[in-house]
Amino acid sequence: MGKINWGRVVLGGLLAGLVLNVLDFLVNGVWLGTEWNAAMQALGKGRMDAALIKWFVISDFLLGIFMVWLYAAIRPRYGAGARTAVYAGVATWLVIAFLHAMAEAPMGLFPQRLYVVTTLVSLVCVPLAAAAGAWQYKEM
Repeated sequence: MGKINWGRVVLGGLLAGLVLNVLDFLVNGVWLGTEWNAAMQALGKGRMDAALIKWFVISDFLLGIFMVWLYAAIRPRYGAGARTAVYAGVATWLVIAFLHAMAEAPMGLFPQRLYVVTTLVSLVCVPLAAAAGAWQYKEM
């Protein structure tokens, strides 16, 4: 069992983060942007602006690095390849998207539709980003 190649974790993680950022922009900025702005205004927070969006961008890059690290960590047990990357992506989705939505949705902060749509769409986007990042990962 080899050691984790941290340079490749970061490189693959940045690629995965880029994929997440592009997909998040398309889903949350273009498709659901009006609904997110309305929800934020209903909370008295104003529109989504660059000051808030930068935190989502940073978060996506950190999430990408985490997913590629997880892929590298489980790779000795499950083998190298896309299926293992998808496992890492689904595990990440479960903790980051699904459990978050399950915990926050009952509070009624945002419309239920936003929770359902973003959680289901991220079930496709997060594993896809994990596969993209894992594609860059190589052992030392």
